[in-house]
Amino acid sequence: MKFSEMNHNSWAELQLYLDTCLVPFTAMSGQQSPVEATEALERLRDFLDTVEIPFKGRIMTYPAYHYISTEMSMTLNTLSSELKASGFKYVVIMSADGSFSGVEIPNADLLLSQQDLLQQMERESIPRHVGECIRDLWKK
Repeated sequence: MKFSEMNHNSWAELQLYLDTCLVPFTAMSGQQSPVEATEALERLRDFLDTVEIPFKGRIMTYPAYHYISTEMSMTLNTLSSELKASGFKYVVIMSADGSFSGVEIPNADLLLSQQDLLQQMERESIPRHVGECIRDLWKK
């Protein structure tokens, strides 16, 4: 479910069920052309679909964090903390093009990078693996 689909009444009703916040991370540098930016967003959308579609009703997708910066880890960590303070039990950050290798975001419960996963497995295996990661997170 997207944040824009929510109003005060529906949030009050669904907050108990929507315990996981999904933060999309586009990982753009700012040097992309409009066409490249569009392509990056499309890749991210497709990667997010591996979570949003099968787990609709339990995951709330928030607005994306778009740009890589030296403060990225700190910003995403603070954002994760604030999202938990607002009522989410879990925060998942997903990126199609960015890497989380060597990145510390301790307040996020799960970091999923399609780029990193492609180093470990075939593209066709990623949706199943991502689903397993989400289900494992909820078992904790």
